Amino acid sequence: MRRRQMLTGAVGVGVTAALGAPTANASPSSGTSALEGVLYQPPSAAPVSLPRLVQEAARARAAWRAAEYETLGRALPGLVAAATATRDAAAGRERDRAHVALARSYVLTAELALKQHSDAAWAASVRALTAARASGHPVPVGEATRVLAITMRRSGGSLGAVRLLRREAADLDAEQAQTASVRTTLALTAAHTAAVGGDRSAAFDLLGEAEDETARCAAADGLFTVDATQPQVDVYRIGVCNALHVPDEGVEVVRRLDISAMPTRERRARAWTDIGRMWHQLGDDPRTLAALRRVEQEAPQEVRRPALRSLVSELLYTPARVPGIREFAARTGAAA
Repeated sequence: MRRRQMLTGAVGVGVTAALGAPTANASPSSGTSALEGVLYQPPSAAPVSLPRLVQEAARARAAWRAAEYETLGRALPGLVAAATATRDAAAGRERDRAHVALARSYVLTAELALKQHSDAAWAASVRALTAARASGHPVPVGEATRVLAITMRRSGGSLGAVRLLRREAADLDAEQAQTASVRTTLALTAAHTAAVGGDRSAAFDLLGEAEDETARCAAADGLFTVDATQPQVDVYRIGVCNALHVPDEGVEVVRRLDISAMPTRERRARAWTDIGRMWHQLGDDPRTLAALRRVEQEAPQEVRRPALRSLVSELLYTPARVPGIREFAARTGAAA
């Protein structure tokens, strides 16, 4: 009886304190220190009802998809703490559901850490995969595998990351729509990872696999951070061309890409980022800046992350004058 009472509401602290509110142990910023607090010094929390936990995880997901990273950074400490406490107090299927929520909380933590180029992505992605496997549900396992593989790639482990992604994709049932969607996202990440590792053949083969999967699962929904759609395939193809240093091969893809059809600000900003990188490699600085301005329009916080500020700085100090770059750099924090 006591266990069930603990699962039907917050015990000892209010739900607001447990989920999403800044605490003494959680920085109000979404910086690296806040992410480390999520992982190593999370606030104390009591279990909450599973419906409330799922609802708050969905709110955190919405902040991610809207590219509201500061809001997400404030929410994550309480969400992870409450998900952990709820998991610890649960049993049976309720415990499995709590593991799913905890895994996805850590997936969001890893995604945010990757945006910030923070080493916190390692701990977050490993914990995400541990919780996902404990849940017994293949979809969160695939989502956690994806962020772990990106972390491996960022650390120079492209070959191992591709193997991990291929192995996980092979374990998923391709006949089920939702797991087919996960297979698509794993193939896309593997394609980019192979390209970073310089393997052109594998990169384009994996893009082809992803495109084939997308045709079978276009109606599926429910993935947590990345959708499995044809526009996603096109964006990843541009990124693959950039990683292989053949940006000219991405120009035709840009011409057919309908970014407005992409459902989230975070993904639309990602598309404009890759387009900006493509034009930068091609030496077209005005088009690079135009793409970065589109990133800012979609997601002002996106253009302030380290990788984008670095690209803006390159434009700022290029020998050729780029009209408007100084004002843009000052506005986005890239100017010293």
